Amino acid sequence: MVDSGRPSSGGSEGDAAAVELRGVAKDFTLSRRREPLCALDGFDLTVARGEFVAVLGPSGCGKSTVLRMIAGLETPTSGSVRVEGGTPSALVAEHRLGVAFQDSALLPWASAWDNVALPFRLAGRAVPEERIRTLLTTVGLEGFARARPKQLSGGMRQRISIARAMALDPDVLLLDEPFGALDAVTRRRLNLELGAVWARRRTTTVLVTHDVAEAVLLADRVAVMTGRPGSLAHIETVAAPRPRGEDFTRGHEFHEVVDRLVALLDDPSGGRR
Repeated sequence: MVDSGRPSSGGSEGDAAAVELRGVAKDFTLSRRREPLCALDGFDLTVARGEFVAVLGPSGCGKSTVLRMIAGLETPTSGSVRVEGGTPSALVAEHRLGVAFQDSALLPWASAWDNVALPFRLAGRAVPEERIRTLLTTVGLEGFARARPKQLSGGMRQRISIARAMALDPDVLLLDEPFGALDAVTRRRLNLELGAVWARRRTTTVLVTHDVAEAVLLADRVAVMTGRPGSLAHIETVAAPRPRGEDFTRGHEFHEVVDRLVALLDDPSGGRR
């Protein structure tokens, strides 16, 4: 199944859209002697305001390139990328976009508190102490405000990274494999915690992941990409109510969706019809 990547909505799509990618292609020039590498070709996706969308696909299909274009770190070769009705760079300039990558990218000399406070300082704003305390409490690290990254586990560092990405209450939150380097037990626990935090705040979120179960647990919709050059192969709606806990992951509906998406990813046609 291939669809437009648009959320089901009774309202105006333009009014409801937080992120829109239309006909996006991206070529990378590897050398002057070689043809450009086509990473994306005709990729379409719309993310509604307050929606959580996960992006799945085989390695090298362009998932992270999609996220980097939404973040304004890459520009499309053709097609358009709009975030909250404007260019990604405009949203970045207004400090309305939060990003957390697989590498937590914390300042090694700074405390957890100062790492979470960094976006306020970069934006030239006063640091609201109560807001920092609330964020640390939200990610379960209220007792580690003065700890430096080397004193924290990998999972704790990622929590700090996500708290930092949420610090300025962004309109759009981008997550690129934030738990990819963690062990399975820690990753599962943090998935449940992130799902609970997201259910309270409902920030528009795009998650790139290789983990099908993670995508189904967290997302309202899961976008499955073809192999390179990446395009949209399938959209799966996950209708389960929130918050979603371990009972959901043990249920038939969860495993049915996971199995369907795994079969799509295993399809040698890459989802192309």
